[in-house]
This record gives sequence, structure tokens and C-alpha cells, in this order.
Amino acid sequence: MAAFSSLTDRLSNAFKHLKSKGKLSESDIDGTIREIRRALLDADVALDVVRSFTGRVRERALGAEVSQALNPAQQVVKIVNEELTSILGQGVDRPLNFAKNPPTVIMLAGLQGAGKTTLAGKLGYWLKDAGHTPLLVAADLQRPNAVTQLQVVGERAGVPVFAPEKGVQSDGGDAVSAPGETTGDPVQVARDSIALAHTKLYDTVIIDTAGRLGVDEVLMKQARDIRDAVNPDEILFVIDAMIGQDAVQTARAFDEGVDFTGVVLSKLDGDARGGAALSVASVTGKPILFASTGEGLKDFEVFHPDRMASRILDMGDILTLIEQAQRQFDEEEARKAAAKMSEGTFGLDDFLDQLQQVRKLGSMKSLLGMIPGMAQHRKELEQFDEKEIDRTEAIIRSMTPQERRDPKIIDGSRRARIAYGAGTTVSAVNGLLQRFEQAAKMMKRMSNNAGMGGIPGFGGPASRGGKKGKKNKKKVSRSGNPMKREAEEKALRDKLAGKSKSGGSAFAKKPQNPALPAGLQDMLEANGNPDLPPNLGGGLSGLFG
Repeated sequence: MAAFSSLTDRLSNAFKHLKSKGKLSESDIDGTIREIRRALLDADVALDVVRSFTGRVRERALGAEVSQALNPAQQVVKIVNEELTSILGQGVDRPLNFAKNPPTVIMLAGLQGAGKTTLAGKLGYWLKDAGHTPLLVAADLQRPNAVTQLQVVGERAGVPVFAPEKGVQSDGGDAVSAPGETTGDPVQVARDSIALAHTKLYDTVIIDTAGRLGVDEVLMKQARDIRDAVNPDEILFVIDAMIGQDAVQTARAFDEGVDFTGVVLSKLDGDARGGAALSVASVTGKPILFASTGEGLKDFEVFHPDRMASRILDMGDILTLIEQAQRQFDEEEARKAAAKMSEGTFGLDDFLDQLQQVRKLGSMKSLLGMIPGMAQHRKELEQFDEKEIDRTEAIIRSMTPQERRDPKIIDGSRRARIAYGAGTTVSAVNGLLQRFEQAAKMMKRMSNNAGMGGIPGFGGPASRGGKKGKKNKKKVSRSGNPMKREAEEKALRDKLAGKSKSGGSAFAKKPQNPALPAGLQDMLEANGNPDLPPNLGGGLSGLFG
């Protein structure tokens, strides 16, 4: 996650010198604590939070749980992970509080520019996807075009918007609202939305309220008036993850002003230090419920303190990755794809289907960021071009159905036609076809367990009968000299063993990662990143097929 990338790098460096030590001295631990303190302060974590955090880590690291551990370095990392989880939310996942008698009323509060309006659309989309019937309410009548923005966001999310007032309008940035200026009564709008929800049977009401560039009494009074008018089940404080040290003061002010029940982190995909987000839950004692990780409607997720701590420590977040895949991937289609791979009939049409399923998961960068150990490839990830998927799709769609089914028929003239149709070069088409051919061979080999060659019962040469078995028997030495026969047979066994170690296994080439989707390595290599973990037959769909 980009907002924590600097913190991740600094913490990883703090643990490096511990790995080679079988026993840790007090000076080793103090040096590590010093680096952790610097990393947290540099990331804008509040000073009080840093002091209590490093104090607990040092106390535990000097205790018996590290001194008696088989691997002290790993135990220190484990302690840091647990303490990070604690300050991110006491390690507890708290779901939304839904009303026993609908509608559930959710009020959004926060400063102007924190991303409340966009987040209202994301939350509405998330609730709709979970089977609810949400209603968005435009109660921000102060910021120019805020009502229009919410209507646009609601339309994109497929969620209805209640907007009886137009609010302050701007035709080009000339209109600016004065403090407290509105064109209607936001409290009445909020009150009327509850009546509408009862009439139209909406089970959730999300109220987007006005913000200010800074905390003031006018802002707090309006927020309190709306709160008192609708009696919300949840008051979510939306805070920009890039705000810096001001996050703590702002959170305290809103906590005292409206007594919010939960926190939502927005703009976690930003490149700021982001550490202030670590302070909010600890300082206010209120849980972080959601995180916004991008600009798309789907770039929104439930906040899990333990998983976020794992991401910060570059330990990945495979659980979230799997959950996203389970929501988006069709299990039956995954089985069909796996069967085609084993039969050797996996074509470019199937490859295109896999790419489209991967796109449903969201940004490729955020997807890869959930894989353990990817912090060391951050430069490659930052250089990754998301549009490479579009270019790959364009090339495949420029082919005829027959060419997609059987890429071997694509000769020079066909490649030139495909390149022209896709708006790219012949070399790009050649590169895609070569990578697809290599990937298809690898997937077929692994589907048939060719990587287990020589082990009976795993589909390798030793477990297969027929002509191949007879050929192997003919190679056995028939020399009449016992010593010569023994030497020849030993040489043959060594030769076969050497093949199975070097060329007979798909695992011998590069470290594999089952969390990568089919065809992903092709796109990574097209971006000049061949060292990232390659595809493992079937990718994400293979986890469930």
C-alpha cells in the first residue's frame, strides 16, 4: 500500500541485521528499537503513540519470549506485528452496526477534501453488492457542485441519490461559498431522507455532510444538528491518510464535536508517508472500519488491523487477495480453464477471459502489493504500466476466431495485419505469441505433473507405461562384462537424475507464487520486469479450481 511504502522499507531495514544472529544482546535490541522509532516518526506517527509502541516492543523483546526462542529475529518481527495490530485497532474487526428496524442511518463527517462524497458512493456500492438497498443523501449544500458530484458518483455506483436542494453551484470556479453559506437547510434534507427511506423501503441511508478547510464551530454545529435530527446508527469520520500530524488533532476535534463511532481512511493509495493513520485509532480509541485504496468504486475494503500490519511489514495479505478472487471469479469457469490447460487446448480466447476476470479485482499494482515480499520489487511495480492489459486485449481482439484457437497458423502476413488492427508493432505481437506459447507449455506440464517426473504415481516417466517405458528399457546396458555393465548403468542413472533436477521440473526455473493470475507474468515481462514471480498454471483461479 503506497501510503505505507516508506514505513515498510524502513522497518524491513531495521530487521535486516538481526537475521544473521542466533542470539540477541540488549544492544542489538536497542539498536533495532532505535531504527523502529526513527521509522515511525519519519512516517508522521504521533509522538505519544511512538513512545508507548517502542516501549512495549522493547519490554517484550528483552523478555523470555525472545531470549528462549529458536529464532530470536523472527520473534522480534512477530512482536512488532502484534503491537502494530494493536495500535491499528486492538486487533479487533468491528463490523458496521445495522439497525434492528431499518433504515440504518450512516452519517459521514470530516474536513473538506477528505473524500467524503467519493467515499459515500463507494460505501453505497459496497452495501448494494452485499444485498442492501442504500440511499445516498446530498446534505453538503455548501461546497460548490457537491450535490452534482454526489449525483454523478451515485449514478456510477447504481445507487439512488436524494437531492432536493441544488446547493451552491459553480459554472467555472467563480462561485465560492462564504463560511456557513448554503442554499438550503441540510438538517431538513437529512430529516426528509429518513422519511423517504421508510416510504421507499431503503434499508440504509448514507448522509454526505459538509466539511471545512479547518475545524471551526460552524462546522461542528451543523454536524451536531444533523446528528441530533436523524440519530445515526454510525457516524463515520473520514480522514485523508496523507494529512500528516494534523490527523490526530482533527480526529480529536471531531470526536469531541460529534462523537464519531468509527474511522474510514481515504487515499491510502497516495505516496505520502501515511503513518498518521496509525495514530488515529490509538488516540481516539475508535476503530478503523474501512479503507479507500484507489479512485475506482471497487477500491474500497473492510479494514482488518492484523492484515494491515502484515502489509506494513511486507508479509503480504493473501487472505484479502483470496476474498477478492472468490467474489469475482466463477468457480465453474476456473475448472473449465484448468481442464483446457491439462488437455493443451487453452487458447487465446481463454487467456482473454482470464485477463478480464483479473481486471475485476482492481488495480494490478494493489493486487501485486498483497503478495508477501513484494516490497523489494517496488521500483518495478511503480514502473508497471496498467495499460499493458489494454494493449494485450487489443492484440488478441485483432485476431480471427481461428487464430485465437490455434496461434500456430499466425504467419508473417497475419502478424502484420494483427499489429495494424491493434495499433501496435509486429514485435509486440511476436512477444505476446512467444510468451503465450511458453506459458501454455508450462501450464500443460504442471497440469500433468510433469514436474514430478521419476516419482511413481505422480505422472512422471516412472509411472507411465506404453512405448516410452519400452524405450527406457532398451537403454539399459546389456554388456557381458559385469563391471562395465554396472558402470554404464550408473552413468545412465546419473544422467536421468541430472535431467530431473535441472530440466524436468517447472519449479526449477524461478520461485513460483500461486497468488498470481494467469498471464500476469506476460504483462510483467512486457514491462521489463521478468524477475517478478511468474504465473503458476491457472493463477488466482487455480486456487479455487
